[in-house]
Amino acid sequence: MPLPSFPNFSGLPDFPGPRRLLLDCSTLLDHQVGGGVCGCCGALRPRYKRLVDNIFPEDPEDGLVKANMEKLTFYALSAPEKLDRIGAYLSERLSRDVARHRYGYVCIAMEALDQLLMACHCQSINLFVESFLTMVRKLLEADKPNLQILGTNSFVKFANIEEDTPSYHRSYDFFVSRFSEMCHSSYEDPDIRTKIRMAGIRGLQGVVRKTVNDELQANIWDPQHMDKIVPSLLFNLQQEEVAERSPSPETEKDKESPVELTERCFRELLGRAAYDNIKNAVKPVLMHLDNHSLWEGKTFAVRCFKIIMYSIQTQHSHLVIQQLLGHLDANSKNSARVRAGIVEVISEAAVIEASGSIGPTVLEVFNTLLKQLRLSVDYELTGSYDSFANMGSKVIKVHEERQLQESVIKTIGSFANTLPTYQRSEVMLFIIGKIPVPGMYPALGSANTGVEGSRMIQIMLLKSLLQVTAGFQSTNILTALPTSFLDPLLSFTLMEDAEIRLLVLDILISIIDRHDNRHKFSPVRIISDISVLKLKVDKCSRQDNLFMKKHSQRLYRHIYLACKEESSVQRHFESLHMLLGLICVELANEEVVVDLIRLALALQDLALTEEALPIYTRCAIHALSAAYLNLISQLTTVPTFCQHVHEVIESRKKLVPFLLPEDVLIESSKIPEKLENVEGEVLFVQSKIAEMLGGSGYNTERLAAPYIPQITDEDRLSKRKSIGDTVSLQLEMDSRNSPEKEQRSTAEQITFETLKQAIVDSVNVEELEKERRRQVVERFQNAPFEEIAAHCGARASLLQSKLNQIFEITIRPPPSPSGSVGNGHGRTRSIPVYEMDFPDLCVY
Repeated sequence: MPLPSFPNFSGLPDFPGPRRLLLDCSTLLDHQVGGGVCGCCGALRPRYKRLVDNIFPEDPEDGLVKANMEKLTFYALSAPEKLDRIGAYLSERLSRDVARHRYGYVCIAMEALDQLLMACHCQSINLFVESFLTMVRKLLEADKPNLQILGTNSFVKFANIEEDTPSYHRSYDFFVSRFSEMCHSSYEDPDIRTKIRMAGIRGLQGVVRKTVNDELQANIWDPQHMDKIVPSLLFNLQQEEVAERSPSPETEKDKESPVELTERCFRELLGRAAYDNIKNAVKPVLMHLDNHSLWEGKTFAVRCFKIIMYSIQTQHSHLVIQQLLGHLDANSKNSARVRAGIVEVISEAAVIEASGSIGPTVLEVFNTLLKQLRLSVDYELTGSYDSFANMGSKVIKVHEERQLQESVIKTIGSFANTLPTYQRSEVMLFIIGKIPVPGMYPALGSANTGVEGSRMIQIMLLKSLLQVTAGFQSTNILTALPTSFLDPLLSFTLMEDAEIRLLVLDILISIIDRHDNRHKFSPVRIISDISVLKLKVDKCSRQDNLFMKKHSQRLYRHIYLACKEESSVQRHFESLHMLLGLICVELANEEVVVDLIRLALALQDLALTEEALPIYTRCAIHALSAAYLNLISQLTTVPTFCQHVHEVIESRKKLVPFLLPEDVLIESSKIPEKLENVEGEVLFVQSKIAEMLGGSGYNTERLAAPYIPQITDEDRLSKRKSIGDTVSLQLEMDSRNSPEKEQRSTAEQITFETLKQAIVDSVNVEELEKERRRQVVERFQNAPFEEIAAHCGARASLLQSKLNQIFEITIRPPPSPSGSVGNGHGRTRSIPVYEMDFPDLCVY
């Protein structure tokens, strides 16, 4: 008799004979509860197994049997000690179904587990959770994407459950590794690949939620975990959606792209980071950007750190900046494009940080950026990242170094603009202290770059200072321009380098301009009615008057001497006019107005008398004087003064138009080969101006006195550019105080021949002085160190001997009633008391 034919529940291929019968019976025992032999076997099972078996339908497509599931849930709640056995049995069934590829029953088993987890929070849930995690792990290890996604979804539901009892032995290391692997899935089908990656991201999010606040769990912030989680998130954050999805009635959650989900998960991770965890969370980001060369593109790196800065707690922001600065230092010998990318990120991150918690990193940011400027200058000039160029050194691209320098300067400015006024003043002092100042820090630059390196460093740091002062507005000019800042800054106005002088003028303009008037003075023109400029003029405060009383003469002197520089061009004279105009508008009182008029007239005399100056410079000085007197005459509102200035300007238009700014301070200046007819009615007359202003209450005596700047040692020091110049000045001082000159006869007769010879000799004094300086510089650059040291030692010995002589003459040993006092060379007799002469007030 043939064997009966049973339906194939196993999903396996058909097998003939007894083997087929055995498999079918096994299937019935697993999933069918009824009469006959199978029913009898089922009645012998424990109750929890029967309840579990009853939740599985005959056809898996029918889904979970809800009525039986409710019975199982009630049983689990009534007998919580059976919960771990229920979980173990479900895990056993799920493992068997996975092995037999019965995926419908797998889904039913996971649904039942999820419902039991949501309903049961008893003391015995820990053992049940172990069974649950074992089943999730089994699904994640499967090679079927649907099973991986199913296991991930169950784990995410579990992660959102708050357990009532702690767990001491649970580990999530496997899940961190597996979810991170899923985030990097390279499945062939793009849609399935996207689903797997999104499942991995949600899984990592679940691990973080489950462990971050549980002190009994392994620290998720450890580097071994962060080095997997953070790169996985960044990998997906970098990916773009492969194709646009067609519009369909899906939920908002289903429409979420991997990039959006990753960003949300990354923000949540960073938002949970405490003070001690910031470093471990940020370091993998830096390493990921390094390993994938993402600094050069800048866009993705900036986006990452914007997410970081806006996600972490505000009081921890400075820790991120510190790590970025340290990473910039660590990459100081990397390519300029990489360093520029890091600088760009620091710029964006520092601005965000400054809007919240400043922390101790303000000066640290500027110190690191200024250090990078110096290194970039050295790299550009030496052509190598090492001290000595070798065959293995990288090739340096000058244009990339220039771009890096511009990026650093821009970063300095953008960060400074977010700081309050008092901190910006500190930053200005900090930067000016880093600039090699003539006469104060003669050792400029490094040994490999020389004078050109010193000049470039000065320019870069002054540009940085200009960025800091841009938009700077201080109500108290005394605090904005303290002596410690103004002294070194003004010393640059007399440098021979035209670019340095222009930068200093722009810095002074930025600080003095507190009402945004600077652009109203450009271009330099003769304006008949200055009301069209709409200048904002406020009454000078007490602090302004104190500042001008203290520093005005130094400002005037430097402006006067800056006009004499032969290398000045149109921009210099425009900046000088702007600076004078701002002083008149922002800081002028009656005394200052008088001094400014004297200064303008002195500039006119300078252009007339200094015939050695270039024709353009003389014409530009005349034009500057005319434009400024036209401005200040209208500000004083003295009609006769305005009339005199107007008459002179009209005469110049007819006779000498090349002495007005419209013909000189333009790109194609119209200047003659020789200055002629500069006299009479085309000049401003000081005596007339003094008489006119005297009638309006101005100080006539002071107006009548011509302005003569006093040349100080500071002005000579400002001309020095190198160590050689410093030594040259020292040798000059030694030669003036040498013994030979002291022995020279002081009673030298002055005759006509002596004066004639002095005039003839003075022609070549400047050339001889330049030649002598060149020789000194060459000597100190080429001579051996021992020779230079011996020369300096001899000078030091000579100085010490002179000091000893002075002390011996001026300092006498105190007299004593008896005995004698030695002075180091012998013993001299002291004066007895009875021989001393005392004043009458000391005798009684």
